[in-house]
Amino acid sequence: MLEVIKDTLLDGVKLLPFLFIAYLIMEYIEHKMGEKSKELIRKSDKFGPIIGGILGVFPQCGFSVSATNLYAGRVITLGTLIAVYLSTSDEMLPIFISEAVSPVIIFKILGIKLLIGVIAGFIIDFFIRLKDDKEVNNHISHNENHLHNEAGEAIGHLCEDEHCHCEKDGIFKSAIKHTINIFLFILLVTFIINIVVHFIGEEAIGNILYNKPIIGSIIAALIGLIPNCAASVILTNMYLQNVISVSSLIAGLLTGAGVGLAVLFKTNKGIKNNLKIMTLLYVIGVTSGIFLELINLQI
Repeated sequence: MLEVIKDTLLDGVKLLPFLFIAYLIMEYIEHKMGEKSKELIRKSDKFGPIIGGILGVFPQCGFSVSATNLYAGRVITLGTLIAVYLSTSDEMLPIFISEAVSPVIIFKILGIKLLIGVIAGFIIDFFIRLKDDKEVNNHISHNENHLHNEAGEAIGHLCEDEHCHCEKDGIFKSAIKHTINIFLFILLVTFIINIVVHFIGEEAIGNILYNKPIIGSIIAALIGLIPNCAASVILTNMYLQNVISVSSLIAGLLTGAGVGLAVLFKTNKGIKNNLKIMTLLYVIGVTSGIFLELINLQI
């Protein structure tokens, strides 16, 4: 047990400076692009899925929350919302950077997620328009202003619990907060994984998840639905420790929309509709993971 604790602490401390630098860069990008990206997606119209998918790739805190708010007011389409959810990767990027993962691998994973998000978004919007579903795409509720106010309150509350600065802090202070929060969480996740690996054995765990496309993708996609940064931290660390394959990682990251899903249930009327959206997201994640595994994706 002492060896497990020692290895966990050593691995964590090595990450600390790189994690801080990664968040400092990401905070700068967010401050420069945050409002511009929101305005761009508002004006996206039929090209929403591709614009939403591209913007979702950028490491902007709370962007999935902003997209959810826009969808709740029927400013963007369901396809655009799903594209944003699928393309965003939450904490994967800073962890990969801090672990010195090859930029080629990072760009390939982000590119695959973007491609899946854009394709899924266009297909969803196509079928919605085909059915002329006014309730989903064309009808603007008379309570739109109320929805926006609720969304604003939800964002404010969730920002206190989560890791977005909500313009309160400068980039340096916010980066320090992010680094400490994620560092502690990484330590916890790594410690749990190391204990499991130590007592069960890496080979035994690998036999359960690795090279089992259906099981690996189903479990990873379920983890991805956790509505905070925990999902991406868990999945990324499992991948880095060779517990899950890259296909399972992508399946989990596709469903990992950060706090976006939590805000969806708070601001978007109709729990059945929200459950359908979450189920749709999960099905896309699992299906994509299985498909990538079957074609033997190598990154």
